[in-house]
Amino acid sequence: MKHIPVAVQMYTLRNESERDFSGTLKKVAELGFDGVEFAGYGDLTVQEVKSLLDELSLQAVSSHVPLEELQENLPKVIEEQKILGSQYIVVPFLLPEQRNEADYRSLIPFLQRAGKTCREEGITLCYHNHDFELDRLSDGRMALETIFDETNPEELHIELDIYWLKKAEENPVDWLTRYQGRAPLVHLKDMTNDDEQFFAELGTGGVDIEAVLAAGEETGVKWWIVEQDESRRSPFESLEISMNYLKNKLPYLNAK
Repeated sequence: MKHIPVAVQMYTLRNESERDFSGTLKKVAELGFDGVEFAGYGDLTVQEVKSLLDELSLQAVSSHVPLEELQENLPKVIEEQKILGSQYIVVPFLLPEQRNEADYRSLIPFLQRAGKTCREEGITLCYHNHDFELDRLSDGRMALETIFDETNPEELHIELDIYWLKKAEENPVDWLTRYQGRAPLVHLKDMTNDDEQFFAELGTGGVDIEAVLAAGEETGVKWWIVEQDESRRSPFESLEISMNYLKNKLPYLNAK
């Protein structure tokens, strides 16, 4: 079994981070996570965050950075990732007014250029999907297909979110296989089995997590990233349930 490390997407803990960023990171380490994917750095500088990560033996995996910031301040974003020791920058989300064919078409050349700049600096640019990118454009292709068909695999990689793939009635394993070697980051998320399709702790819902874990070993996944957008219990409790599930399925995690 390949030892693919596990990180947490800090958006899961956004409220906790707002109150106590340092204390939140400490609890993440106590839960046994190997790394973190950032969605901001609280009230700390990147240098302070790096020092805290080193103290806690956590690795900065990646950062979700708004598209507008990447368009306006890419050199600064890259420099911050170098300070953190992070290898990935992720385009996290498109605003509703950006989810149309014309904007997708104009986004593609920017992603190509930005990805090239990142690669030249030793960073990999990734694009994170939701369900809306699975809508089809006028040529019959899904928007997500178009983005990756029309960019260089060396310049743009994908961060697959298995919850949103399932929400769009797609099979996450099929997408992992399709983008083998181009999907280094995967958001592990589960979904309730009812009509609400709410976010669920890993192993408690209807997403075939085991199949995804098995496929990841064959398709070049570098990091599993646990995220739960919303929780009906404490987010820390949700993360603990999910981590315990992974420790059961990935025994090497118990050695940490």
